[in-house]
Amino acid sequence: MGKSRFGRRQTSTVHRYDLISCHDCGVLYRKRPLRPREKARCIRCRSVLYRGAHARGASAELSKVVALTLGAALVFLIAQFFPIVELDVNGLTSSATLLGSIRVLWYEQMHIVATMVFLFTILFPAIELASLLYVALGLRGGVKVPGFNRVLRAVQTAREWGMTEVLMIGILITVVKMTSLATVLPQPGLFAFGALTLMLAIVVSFDPKALWNLGDDLTRQALPGIRYKAFAPGEKVLPCHACGLVAPPLGKGKHLACVRCGTALHVRKPDSINRTWALLIAAMILYIPANLLPVMVTQSLFGAQDDTIMSGVVLFWTSGSKGLAIIIFIASVVVPMLKLGVLALLAFTAQRRSRWRPRQRTILYRMVEFIGRWSMLDIFVVTLTVALVRFKSLAVITAGPGALAFGAVVVLTMLAAMQFDPRLIWDPVDDKAAEDEKRSSAANTGNNTVIGEQHG
Repeated sequence: MGKSRFGRRQTSTVHRYDLISCHDCGVLYRKRPLRPREKARCIRCRSVLYRGAHARGASAELSKVVALTLGAALVFLIAQFFPIVELDVNGLTSSATLLGSIRVLWYEQMHIVATMVFLFTILFPAIELASLLYVALGLRGGVKVPGFNRVLRAVQTAREWGMTEVLMIGILITVVKMTSLATVLPQPGLFAFGALTLMLAIVVSFDPKALWNLGDDLTRQALPGIRYKAFAPGEKVLPCHACGLVAPPLGKGKHLACVRCGTALHVRKPDSINRTWALLIAAMILYIPANLLPVMVTQSLFGAQDDTIMSGVVLFWTSGSKGLAIIIFIASVVVPMLKLGVLALLAFTAQRRSRWRPRQRTILYRMVEFIGRWSMLDIFVVTLTVALVRFKSLAVITAGPGALAFGAVVVLTMLAAMQFDPRLIWDPVDDKAAEDEKRSSAANTGNNTVIGEQHG
């Protein structure tokens, strides 16, 4: 669908905007116009390269982004400052906001867990919305705002770590869980978070890399084209993963920064496999206490009760909420184990330079990238439950050490997935193809020499 792959012997000069390198396998393509809602996919690994823009043009797209981002920012403020739900137990009431829930965790000395929840549910979404609105408003007014490049990089980083949609599912699970203990009264914050989740899903569909092109058009920054000739076997171009601009291949021992946004460029992520293994081993070690230690401790008139992740799943199952039990089991047990196993497989095969099923391994990598954040579901449920159940005369729930270990496992596996360079999966395949091409070329040269001697 509007794609053309660069061959090794193709010679052409193209503008850098017209080039795109596949994030997962490194193949270089020339962009072609797409209709709205169309996708261009890599023909080798099937990754999505880019999506079609609306025919109304950049100005209309910017107006849409500004309107959606501004609306999401206003809803975000409502969600933060209004209670999410209120519990009523025989006249005793308790309500909680997201900020109030984080404050409770902090006062209970769960500082690291409180910090994680604050970053993933408040700070990073706020940075994404504020930064995107700042840049889009400037471009809409024909101005490239100060700090343009840094702000757009902040948008991309915040988008990787924002977890509003996971929080929303956690809120719904908490509401269902509380119905067996008290009367649950929905509050404005609940509806605000629902609306925010939907609005952010639309905002995220807009690729920030398009804003860099618009910024260059405003400043009339002249970025030279690149003349692609017959590449030497194994030679690789350098795509910027921040703004998407493609740079020519580097000479040995040279260092290069993107000419547009200043991001350091590397042929492959430095020390990718070793860093992946280090983070992965740390996550494996912490996964044991995460499952053995309690994530919640309940103090009531009937005594103290410790709840691990699995005991929570069993509680939902036996109480009749089998659907929620399955969701929590998948998010908190299956997904972490799957991430650990898949990342270990990817790191091991890449380290051995295996050519075994590269497309399937790339699909596994994309799956790990997508599901990584959903393991935080249990932490968000704990956060809200701890803040809501504060009936000192009846029951009080506090967070247990298992929550800290489990949150660390989620963060470490996400970092491991980010450190792994999926192009390492395809490098042995490319090297083998280049070697075969060299042999074929040498064989043809030898045959031509023999034929010439015979004719002589």
